Amino acid sequence: MALYSEKVMDHFRNPRNVGSIENADGIGEVGNCKCGDIMKMYLKIDGDIVTDVKFETFGCGSAIASSSMATELIKGKPIHEVMKLTNKAVTEALDGLPAHKLHCSVLAEEAIQSALQDYCTKNNLDYNSL
Repeated sequence: MALYSEKVMDHFRNPRNVGSIENADGIGEVGNCKCGDIMKMYLKIDGDIVTDVKFETFGCGSAIASSSMATELIKGKPIHEVMKLTNKAVTEALDGLPAHKLHCSVLAEEAIQSALQDYCTKNNLDYNSL
């Protein structure tokens, strides 16, 4: 059995939604000191829909694949659905990650949550009421 699924390899080799968004509505940055991965997520929100999402990730292939897949899972979705995104959903969408790389999917979830918190702060919204 291969260490990484075809989906992980595809999202690593051909990441979707790479880059930044000028004047993003929400920006979240998280990192993991143990492995050195850093993720930054940018959200563009219109009404309550995430109309665009981009990422910049410094890290391993699993971190890049997790970032890419996470953006694909939330693009075009209402905020209340985006709030429910879990690292488990990212991992499942990638057809799994090795146990020692699961923290990469956690970072993707945390980066999106951080961007949503930034959006709430900028718009005087209660994060817990989204």
